[in-house]
Amino acid sequence: MEKTNKNNKENIMKKIKIEKITLNCGTGTDQAKLEKAMKLLKIITNHTPVKAFTKKRIPAFGIRPGLSIGCKVTIRKKDATDLLKRLLESIGNKLKEKQISDGYFAFGIKEYIEIPGMTFQRDLGILGLDVCITLTRPGFSIIQKKSRKSKLPKRSRITKEETIQFMKENFNTTIEENDHK
Repeated sequence: MEKTNKNNKENIMKKIKIEKITLNCGTGTDQAKLEKAMKLLKIITNHTPVKAFTKKRIPAFGIRPGLSIGCKVTIRKKDATDLLKRLLESIGNKLKEKQISDGYFAFGIKEYIEIPGMTFQRDLGILGLDVCITLTRPGFSIIQKKSRKSKLPKRSRITKEETIQFMKENFNTTIEENDHK
């Protein structure tokens, strides 16, 4: 049960909001596919994506430090809410319980043409992308400060149940139970 003040108003320090949405496309070592993925993210978000670089060497995959293997773009504020509505429509407003964690959730889109308003681009071909949404509430900045940094109390953290409730109330999302096979 949430605490309320004398006027029976909702506690504003418990209000959850979207901090950011991160879209990414992994391409491996194929540089032509990387350029297509960067163009796709630019079309979807109207923001310029950045390349993701490797930090480790994995000889079996032909990966070495400094090699670009994907791209990503981060969206915040009002643009994030509008984009999330479109992205959820592409998966039928359904999330699986295993895609949700404490304070964030993630899902994949197999083909970008499933997103409403997107048309097939011949030069891009068929590409998919991953979507990760991070939630926050007032007071989370104490863990990011450079001076007087402190830990976030347990009562202020966003639980998996609160994440599910937020998605059901604000985005009319259906949560599917995990299959235990």
